[in-house]
Amino acid sequence: MIDLFHYERRKSTVAQVGILNIGGNNPVRLQSMTTTSTDDTEASVVQAERIINAGGELVRLTTQGKREAENLKHISAQLRTDGYKTPLCADVHFNANVADVAALYAEKVRINPGNYVDPGRTFKHLEYTEEEYAGELQRIEERLTPFIKICKEHHTAVRIGVNHGSLSDRIMSRYGDTPEGIVESCMEFLRIFKQQQFDDVVISIKASNTVVMVRSVRLLIAEMDKADMHYPLHLGVTEAGEGEDGRIKSAVGIGALLADGIGDTIRVSLSEEPEKEIPVAAHLVRHIRKKQGHILVPAEVYKGFDYLHPQRRKTLSVGNIGGENVPVVIANLPTGKQMPTVVAPNLPRPDYIYVNDMLPERLSENQNYILDYNNYIELATKGELPPANVYPIFPTPAIPFIGTVKSKIKFLVLKYGTPEEEFLTCLKYHPEVVVICVSNHQNRLAEQRALVHRMMAAGATNPVVFAQMYRHSVTTEPSDGVSAKEQFQIEAAADMGALMIDGLTDGLWLMNEGNLSQADVEQTAFSILQAGRLRMVKTEYISCPGCGRTLYDLRTTIARIKEATQGMKGLKIGIMGCIVNGPGEMADADYGYVGAGPKKISLYRKKECVERNIPEEEAVERLLALIKSDREKLADKNRK
Repeated sequence: MIDLFHYERRKSTVAQVGILNIGGNNPVRLQSMTTTSTDDTEASVVQAERIINAGGELVRLTTQGKREAENLKHISAQLRTDGYKTPLCADVHFNANVADVAALYAEKVRINPGNYVDPGRTFKHLEYTEEEYAGELQRIEERLTPFIKICKEHHTAVRIGVNHGSLSDRIMSRYGDTPEGIVESCMEFLRIFKQQQFDDVVISIKASNTVVMVRSVRLLIAEMDKADMHYPLHLGVTEAGEGEDGRIKSAVGIGALLADGIGDTIRVSLSEEPEKEIPVAAHLVRHIRKKQGHILVPAEVYKGFDYLHPQRRKTLSVGNIGGENVPVVIANLPTGKQMPTVVAPNLPRPDYIYVNDMLPERLSENQNYILDYNNYIELATKGELPPANVYPIFPTPAIPFIGTVKSKIKFLVLKYGTPEEEFLTCLKYHPEVVVICVSNHQNRLAEQRALVHRMMAAGATNPVVFAQMYRHSVTTEPSDGVSAKEQFQIEAAADMGALMIDGLTDGLWLMNEGNLSQADVEQTAFSILQAGRLRMVKTEYISCPGCGRTLYDLRTTIARIKEATQGMKGLKIGIMGCIVNGPGEMADADYGYVGAGPKKISLYRKKECVERNIPEEEAVERLLALIKSDREKLADKNRK
């Protein structure tokens, strides 16, 4: 069982991948994947060496067919000649015969249960009798067993890589599009590997939806524990995208698991040059590693909390906070500013602005403010009643004053360890209080979780806003290849991941002592909530990182689509290099742009392909025309 209040690495078995050991007491390993054609030996070697020089400990290459699998021999030989001993992983989809060949030349082979034996996903519902379903499992075992034998003979490790976007129609028909179905897809293969006594196995469960990814991995661990399986885990958020959003989304999903001690190797999938993934992954691992050896947080899990199937904590609605409301964002008033600036053209202003001990000379009617309680009381004492959109905030020692102040919303700063009798009594008698949960503990997740679990056990239904403080200042040259702004974003996203997945978050207040712009701090808060699927405030792009299967100029296309659609709030667009995870991974996207052949694109509306094999040079304009047409039809329908 995972200890929610004590950081400790999950105990796993060790998989040997060439010279690299994954799992057990070994460090969390970093890896990436080439985007070159695996037929191109020189280009693949050059890119692999860039990944390794950046700190990558394992390099994955796509192997669409036997020719690519066989060329791994030449790529590996050139790397060894150049002095690199880093193991290679072959990525196989749709063709089990390719996996057999790849196992001869790679130190590790990734197979996808969704398409190893089962045909490609078509979203058709299939009916099976129990006997027929058992026959399908027997067919998998008959095909998988020879592959395992080859891997044993050549000391080749295996990664069982389940992708939410490529679950088979067989699994979908029986289990639905659920974490349970994702886990069973993995367990079907694991049972065969265990039966064959093959232990050099690493498992991954990936999704572009961070909630699905985290819940599926949690559930997988529980199912493996029941079966006495303890294989090491590879973590990643697939199709995370590029730039800030890709980094934040990856940190939310991967960080939520690493923070609970889960994960033995990671990849941060970005739609950028693959070597850029490594510094981000390294910083994320370093940040989580700081929790090691922390002082014990004495707390108990609330009996009504389900780690495997978390639901949003039930709270009273205090103004626009808690209840069924989306989580709010609180921000500090920028230094020297009288009015808060717009965070970004496509993002809203923070829901509340903390102004310390003095109100700005001019207040915006559409903005809520938070003022120190003593200054709030002082205004009332002078007969200068605070405006209706100004609310007091109380530190813990000021709890006795909460009942003396009239305000429909009051904020109370609390940390775990505050005498319970005092603060729980206050919360019980003052349902208008919103808790600002703070922590300066080495493991802030444990302490913040502990406070909310204690509140739940006591029946306190006050909303909780998590306040997170950081210290990052811009420097000209980042020491680890990650800028101060990126470090802030990665750390804040990782610290909030589990709190959001657990269903405990009614709001977020990010602060930074340093020279990052307040606009960047505020924008990060909104982006984190969106990455946790709690509040959609801008267009979301589900874009793959690209690989040797990519069939068009991915990065240029992403930039063009982003520029044309970034103002479409809440719209989700999938941009996929090929069909492997395309329709499935973007199943909850509104539109999809998928490589269908060399320089050919297919367009999707939800899961439905609406235009096929469009020339690449026309495809972006056709996507935009499709979106525009659908929006006009919707507007006409609403007018009627």
